[in-house]
Amino acid sequence: MHLRHLRLLDFRSWPLLELELEPGVTTLVGRNGHGKTNVLEAVGVLATLRSHRVAAEAPMIRTGAETAMIAALAHNAGRELTVELALNSGRPNRARLNTSPCRRLGDILGVVQSVLFAPEDLALVRGEPAERRRLLDELLVQRRPAHGGDLAEYSSVLRQRSALLKSASGVLRRGRGEEAEAALDTLDVWDGRLAQLGARIVAGRVLLLEELRPLVVDAYRGLAPESRPADLAYRFRVGAAPEESELADPELVEAVLLAELGRRRQDEIDRGMSLVGPHRDDVVLSLGDEPAKGFASHGETWSFALALRLGSLELFRADGIEPVLLLDDVFAELDRHRRAALAAAATGVEQVLVTAAVGEDVPDGLRGVRHDVVMTGEGAGRHSDITVSRRAAGRHDEVMDDDQNDGDDDTAPSTREVHR
Repeated sequence: MHLRHLRLLDFRSWPLLELELEPGVTTLVGRNGHGKTNVLEAVGVLATLRSHRVAAEAPMIRTGAETAMIAALAHNAGRELTVELALNSGRPNRARLNTSPCRRLGDILGVVQSVLFAPEDLALVRGEPAERRRLLDELLVQRRPAHGGDLAEYSSVLRQRSALLKSASGVLRRGRGEEAEAALDTLDVWDGRLAQLGARIVAGRVLLLEELRPLVVDAYRGLAPESRPADLAYRFRVGAAPEESELADPELVEAVLLAELGRRRQDEIDRGMSLVGPHRDDVVLSLGDEPAKGFASHGETWSFALALRLGSLELFRADGIEPVLLLDDVFAELDRHRRAALAAAATGVEQVLVTAAVGEDVPDGLRGVRHDVVMTGEGAGRHSDITVSRRAAGRHDEVMDDDQNDGDDDTAPSTREVHR
């Protein structure tokens, strides 16, 4: 799939961006903090309904505005679809598909599919379990949009159940009287719903991991052939957890979760918080016999992070899908070997969007159409602008340019503006 047009309105530093896109490579070049990453972030939000940088909508809405708009014309499976997402301050977000309002935000999932690699991906290896859970959930949402509904409903159930545990902890600890019985009855209802939804989430993650694991292992072996072998395993945070292969059965997982909720009920009442469920699970990344977190070298950490994204890309390809590949300012961070491996993986992708602070950091074959991003204005009026350079030379084009142009600068910006 690929995007033909991207429109941003009051999204972060962009009061307005109208950007025509083509299959192949588009490179955004500009200084740090000038708005390049915001463009890739917007594409990722259309694909997953989540930002890879923040958990809330407010930072994505331009200062002084109440709504940010992201819209795209996507060419997907032979069809052209228009998708719009409005991020609202203090109100529910809204979505449109082909100009028709959507009943649920999840109705636009699958229209745009993307894989993003960014410096923040080091947190997949070094960071907290939430980073690794999010990796699986975002992949699942793009491949099976119904998973997004399960996640949203689970989050709602978790909030309400946790609020009950917190507000009624005193009554529940005493455990007597009509008020305590009513609170316990309500807690039983939330337990049942949490176990049902949680089981579907766990089973979905485990089935995905079964497909993703060999792709990541192979990618890591190619990136770091001298390193210890990589592996991934799902950690189901319950006492006496079943084998990972058994967790693909949602009925079994639901029964295990209900038993664990019963076993830990007093702990939850005492602490006033939910201690059981897929929101506490993890994906353990290992190198040889040791966990990658805390034991991997800096180079091994980069290789594992990159392997997770390359494995994700191959997972989409196995489904017959070419997602948009988003490479956010990563080439300057990689050594020559890893840079070449990433460039090779990106070469055959239908559409690649690349950001870089310095154009020369991007390998020759991945420069494509270049856009220069700058920050203009003063104070509250500061905003991002973009201009288009002519097509940068790739490996094949570079030979022709040397013959025909006798050293012309192929990165000099034109005067034609895409925005404003």
